[in-house]
Amino acid sequence: MEKEGKYIYCIIETMQERNFGPIGIGGRGDEVLTIGYDELSMVVSSHPMTKFVVNRENMFAHEKVIEEVMKEFDSVLPVRFGTVASGAEEIRNLLDRRCREFKDLLRDMDHKIELSVKGIWKNMDMIFKEIAEENKEIKRLKEKISNLKSQISKIEIGKMVEQSLAKKKGKEAEKIVDTLRRTAIEYKLNKTVGDEMFMNAAFLVDKGWEKQFDNIMDNLSDQYKDRIKFMYTGPLPVFNFVNIVIYPEEWEK
Repeated sequence: MEKEGKYIYCIIETMQERNFGPIGIGGRGDEVLTIGYDELSMVVSSHPMTKFVVNRENMFAHEKVIEEVMKEFDSVLPVRFGTVASGAEEIRNLLDRRCREFKDLLRDMDHKIELSVKGIWKNMDMIFKEIAEENKEIKRLKEKISNLKSQISKIEIGKMVEQSLAKKKGKEAEKIVDTLRRTAIEYKLNKTVGDEMFMNAAFLVDKGWEKQFDNIMDNLSDQYKDRIKFMYTGPLPVFNFVNIVIYPEEWEK
C-alpha cells in the first residue's frame, strides 16, 4: 500500500481548523483541511507519497483550491505546485522554522489580489503593414525582392520583420501597462505566445482598487476595440508575486 502524505496548496493566518470540502488534488475526493502552528496554517489534502504527476488537470485542481480559500481569507500565500510533505509533524516543523518569513509575507500580501491582462492584436495583416511602413530598410528590401526575387533577401526580411515585431510588441505593451499600473502596487510581464499576443501581464492590486482597475480596463477595451482583444481575468491567487518553495532537504531537518 502506498504511503499517504500531505499535498500543500497554500499558507493562511489562522489557528482554527478548517475544512474546505472534498476538492483535493488527484480526483479522489480528498478533504482539503488545515494543519496549524503558531497562528499559521497550511491548507492540505491527503496524497500518495509517490512521484507527483504534472498535468493540466492537477494544476487546475491546485489553483481551484487556492481560489476557494481566497473566498474566506484576505491573505493567501500560494505554495509551489507539486509540494508534498510526509505528514502533519513535518508541516508543523516547517511552519516553526519559517514562521517569521511567512508572517511577513502574509502581512505584505494582506488584502491584495492578482489580476491578469493579455493583449492580442486582432488584425495581423495590419500590424505587418505598419511594420513595413515604419521600417525603411524592410520596405527597400521588399522592393528589391519584387525586382530580383532573391531568396537571400527573403530570409533577411524575415529576420528583420521578426525583430521589428518584438520591438512593436514591447512598445505597445508598455503603453497599456503604463495606463494600468496607476492602480497597481506591482506588475510583472510574462512570456507571450504567438505573433498575435503582444502582452501577458500580471498586476498586484489592493482589493480596494479593483473597481478602478476594472474601469480602466473598460476604457482601454473601448479605446482599442478595433485593434486589440483583451483577455482580463481575476481575482487570482498571487502566483506571480509569491510562490513559496519548499526544498526536499528542508523536510529532513
